[in-house]
Amino acid sequence: MPGNSHISPVSNDVFDDMAAQWPSAIVARHMIREFTGGLIAPKTMANLDSLGQGPEGRFVANGATAYPVKNFVSWLRRRAK
Repeated sequence: MPGNSHISPVSNDVFDDMAAQWPSAIVARHMIREFTGGLIAPKTMANLDSLGQGPEGRFVANGATAYPVKNFVSWLRRRAK
């Protein structure tokens, strides 16, 4: 908006919508870009995980890192401003 000097906080509903539209209870790290609408890259998640700053519940199956959607959305909600 022109003249608007502040950024509105992100509505919690957007995070609920993301989770509701995702077809699985998990999100693989290589699909993070799609899950977040392009906001977060898989490499960024790998870096955050290596720093201990990623979502709780991360696991590896068949060589792919994944997160429970509920945990990922909670983590993303906490990081949103």
